Amino acid sequence: MNLEFYKSDDAVVGVLNVRLVIRSAQTLKDKRRVIKSLKDRVKNSFNVSISEIGTLDHCQYSQLGVAMVGNDKKYVNGALSSLLNMFRYSTPAELVDYHLEFV
Repeated sequence: MNLEFYKSDDAVVGVLNVRLVIRSAQTLKDKRRVIKSLKDRVKNSFNVSISEIGTLDHCQYSQLGVAMVGNDKKYVNGALSSLLNMFRYSTPAELVDYHLEFV
């Protein structure tokens, strides 16, 4: 049996890092409730992996990492751009900064 392996540049990995401010959160419990809801919403709407990666002990700031793997850079870019628009316009958290890169 002859197995054919694809070149490594066939896979596209998009990584989106976002920094958020949750002005309504007064405690870590408030923040974690908002972040959990946001992560669940993202997981249900987009085919991505998401995790809180920074500022874990501050009640109003959060940093999230999002990763998506695909074989078409346009598709991955479009999906992560749509996700970024969701962060901008329809979340209880305010988008402060983001960084999008492809590996």
